[in-house]
Amino acid sequence: MKRLTILMVLFVIFIIGCSKDKDIVEESAPKETVPKEKEIEQDEFTGVFPLTGIETNEEIDRRPVSVMVNNHSAARPQSGLSQADIVFEILAEGGITRFLALFQSEQPEIVGPVRSAREYYFELATGYDALYVFHGAANFVYDMIRDRGVENLNGAVHDNDGHLFKRESFRKAPHNSYLLYDAVYDVAESNGYDIISTIEPLHFLENDATISGETANQVIVKYPGRNETDVVEYSYDQTTEKYSRFENQSQTVELNTEEPIQVDNLFIVETYHEVIDNEGRRRVDLQDSGQAYLFQKGKIQQLEWTNENGRIIPVKDGKPVGFVPGKTWINVVPSTPGLEQSVIFSDGQ
Repeated sequence: MKRLTILMVLFVIFIIGCSKDKDIVEESAPKETVPKEKEIEQDEFTGVFPLTGIETNEEIDRRPVSVMVNNHSAARPQSGLSQADIVFEILAEGGITRFLALFQSEQPEIVGPVRSAREYYFELATGYDALYVFHGAANFVYDMIRDRGVENLNGAVHDNDGHLFKRESFRKAPHNSYLLYDAVYDVAESNGYDIISTIEPLHFLENDATISGETANQVIVKYPGRNETDVVEYSYDQTTEKYSRFENQSQTVELNTEEPIQVDNLFIVETYHEVIDNEGRRRVDLQDSGQAYLFQKGKIQQLEWTNENGRIIPVKDGKPVGFVPGKTWINVVPSTPGLEQSVIFSDGQ
């Protein structure tokens, strides 16, 4: 009887031990996992910048800002041009060109040097509903700006105030007035101008679109009134699929960072120019249409340009031709001597 009792106790201990071992095994067993949803391979963007065609999650309703940027040799290198969505380059006086830089997708810290106004530049700015920023103007140009209701910020009014404009000591006037961009919208709003604007986007191609045309890796733009070496040149980089800009044999870069100016679309248009006064100021016809070259991804298309609601766009057989998403530079050359005499392109070999 005593032996039976001992056997029963041992059996109970054995059963309890097995039960604990089972609990341990169950606790250490991996829990069943719930499959995760498949991760999104591409970012989902909420909008597209209207002047670059680049997708973004940022606000896209800030009003564009256009700035008259000096291109005298004493004003180079400039500041802010690498962040412009679109840059127009047009003759001012003699063989000197001037830039109209439009900003919307990027907000530079400083832009300049800033120079005086011209009618054909503020007409372009109006086509993009852009605030027009300049420094000074002839009296008849001031009259045009006032009479046409061009919403503007004038460096002559804010000269060296340290808030909107600043004179830099490392350059001499009139090549030393710089726009302090952070103050633009505050000052514009205090002047009663809208700072929010929903603008119609330009025509853009799909990112993977095939570009047809003759190879054009090197492009030279010759402006009248300059010597043979003082030309504007664009060189295509197959790695970045962009054109880098050079002028008078020097690369166009940012003043402080030396970041090179690179563009996705180079659009060169021919139109009528006329000298209108003893100072050499010009009238430039940007209301009509004419011959044009469009350079994208190392290719050239021979097209026409037209003015669509104040904007200069490429067309073929009367239909808009899309830009490659990215930065665009538009060079305007006189109809005399004309596009074929002013622009030379090659495969770069």
